[in-house]
Amino acid sequence: MFLPGANDLTVRVVHSQARVEYTVGKASGLLKDITMLQAGDLAPSFSLASDGGRHLDSATLKGSRYVLYFYPKDDTPGCTREACAFRDKLPAFDKLGVPVFGVSADQAKAHDKFVNKYSLNFPLLADPEHQLLEAYGVWVEKSLYGRKYFGIQRCTFVIDAKGRIEKVWQKVSPDSHAGEVLAYLAGEAAPAVPVAKAAVKTAAVKKAAVKKAAVKKPAVKRAAAKKAAVKQAATRKAPPKKPVAAKKAAKKAATRR
Repeated sequence: MFLPGANDLTVRVVHSQARVEYTVGKASGLLKDITMLQAGDLAPSFSLASDGGRHLDSATLKGSRYVLYFYPKDDTPGCTREACAFRDKLPAFDKLGVPVFGVSADQAKAHDKFVNKYSLNFPLLADPEHQLLEAYGVWVEKSLYGRKYFGIQRCTFVIDAKGRIEKVWQKVSPDSHAGEVLAYLAGEAAPAVPVAKAAVKTAAVKKAAVKKAAVKKPAVKRAAAKKAAVKQAATRKAPPKKPVAAKKAAKKAATRR
């Protein structure tokens, strides 16, 4: 590939798909990006290391339904909540006969620490080379405070027994997603998303502040009225002050008498 004025150009074509990245000196970017796979697409095959020194080949899952959920990074707040939710609901997934696999770009050693810290009971697949991430189209360009970078889009896929993608969830909520996936697999309605505690607390604080302000207003009004009444009474009682010149003239006249 040729770019005008590019003397130091590196081009990387990811697999056989439509993703082309370039590097020119210190600059880099994306010429063309693949799109995320959708329901009905053939699920990409993979062979990846897992936590605990294990290895998983997708060929061993042939004929089975399974869940692949992609998450940005081990032991970060959102990813921890999501992993723990899948952990807590895993017996229900097992009952349905649907295994769950988490996937990130972390190394297998990082997965080991994450698994041990939170007693996770399902495999975490390591994809530091982004092979599966890019094949599924979840390694995407992101933006934070004006800075652009590449990272994993939090999303989940259900692969059917024939090896095709059955269901896709994009940009999921870490807290409620495990229940959402479980409900889908069981043929039930998705559970209602709980209102965030912070939002509830904020609403309660706001309501209390409004109530307090409403109580204060009559008291402030009464205090102002009382102050005005006192001032008015004082004004009525006090005799009008005579001008200084008139006062001196009256004193002089009294002396002459």
